[in-house]
Amino acid sequence: MLKLLIVEDEQTLSDNIKEIIQPLGEITQAFDGETGLFEAQSNIYDVILLDLMLPEINGYEVLAQLRAQNIQTPVLILTAKDGIDDKVTGFQKGADDYLTKPFYREELLLRIKALLKRSLGLYEESILTYGPISCNLQSNQVTFQENVLPIQGKEFEMLVYFIQNKGVILTKEQIFDRIWGFDSDTTITVVEVYMSNLRKHLKPTGVANDFKTLRNVGYLLQEQG
Repeated sequence: MLKLLIVEDEQTLSDNIKEIIQPLGEITQAFDGETGLFEAQSNIYDVILLDLMLPEINGYEVLAQLRAQNIQTPVLILTAKDGIDDKVTGFQKGADDYLTKPFYREELLLRIKALLKRSLGLYEESILTYGPISCNLQSNQVTFQENVLPIQGKEFEMLVYFIQNKGVILTKEQIFDRIWGFDSDTTITVVEVYMSNLRKHLKPTGVANDFKTLRNVGYLLQEQG
């Protein structure tokens, strides 16, 4: 499931945005720049919707700090600041898109889908591939040589997360927060259990060998040459 972060201090507007984009995935709301920055630094979100005029830390500073930390989550600025200088500054700080308020709900959805298409390859097709395996994001099935593998539920979500971030080290904390969520009742050790099962189910494909364990850190799915 996709994860989207809304950083907007006006709660009514934030709730309206949440209602518009709810069909796209799981939504987290932050109502000031400091909280928004903290959430975004977890690096588990697929898109961030960022207001500029925020309490604590403004949106420009949130964006600048994220990019300085090499967090490349796509950011769509949503703001009432419609001057050309504001837009130029936003893009210079690392924004991926800029939409001024008020906006049409249809345009907001289209802009988000365009960002997802560019960053994750989603919405153009519903198939993610890695080597000999394919993940169908509509049926939640993994296939290898036309056979469906027994990879389901959170194990499927974990595999998709790795493929979307191949070549990137994912810490156990990131994986846990992304797949199970901050408020889960289970413990982080569940990541190791699911990782072991995922490798077992992928063993016949040869892909299991592409997962590398970084002791006391997390895991890496290697880029294929």
